[in-house]
Amino acid sequence: MTVKIGSRGRIEVFEDFLAFTVATMGTTALPQGDIMYCSVNEGSFATTVDEPGGILACVTDTADNDNIALYSGPFKAADGGCQMEARYKVASIATPALFCGFSELLNATTPVCPIEANGANVLTMSSSGAAAGILFDIDQTTDTFLAVAADNSAASTGAPVNTGLSPTNNEWEVTRVEVDPDGTARVYHAEDNSGLKLQATFSTALTTTVVLFPCLLCENRSGAANTMEVDYFFAKGFRDWTD
Repeated sequence: MTVKIGSRGRIEVFEDFLAFTVATMGTTALPQGDIMYCSVNEGSFATTVDEPGGILACVTDTADNDNIALYSGPFKAADGGCQMEARYKVASIATPALFCGFSELLNATTPVCPIEANGANVLTMSSSGAAAGILFDIDQTTDTFLAVAADNSAASTGAPVNTGLSPTNNEWEVTRVEVDPDGTARVYHAEDNSGLKLQATFSTALTTTVVLFPCLLCENRSGAANTMEVDYFFAKGFRDWTD
């Protein structure tokens, strides 16, 4: 088999939400440039106009477990690794689950948080696929961000890692997740105007040949809508040149 290699091997997405035109969510995936979205039940989008730089406000529907997920890709770690980064905040941290990172299985009609936490940071895998990122779940006993990774329905060795960082209403969070070609996952997080800091490294955490969707998800944990504002969404991967 001949491998055909062109000059455009890197695939990169950056959305600053300066002109997000979709106003009504649907329960199926719809495109907005290189960013897709899906939701459980319908919410709405709005452009935040009292802050500079382009900010998208995502409002979930009102029932328990209603959600909104922004995503792109997918990418495959074996092709050269992949990265994603997003800056986001929520109006109320009293009710949601948040996930920012990579997920193998992302249902475009009824998305779920790929990893959930309850009690004393006990992880539950919502799917059998690979995932790595930052998780906050109000069902945890301690309300802090967790660095998490899982593969084939099992948490990766060392997961979760408690970052000790707690979300605050309307406070910007920045998450960056990197997955190497060998499956090693690194999770970074920043808040309170501090720089990104490495929170956890999960060695050979993810299956390298599966496709991974970079995604940012906000999910209700009670019967009340929530608003997640997103400043930017970045993702990068590499092309599979094999025939």
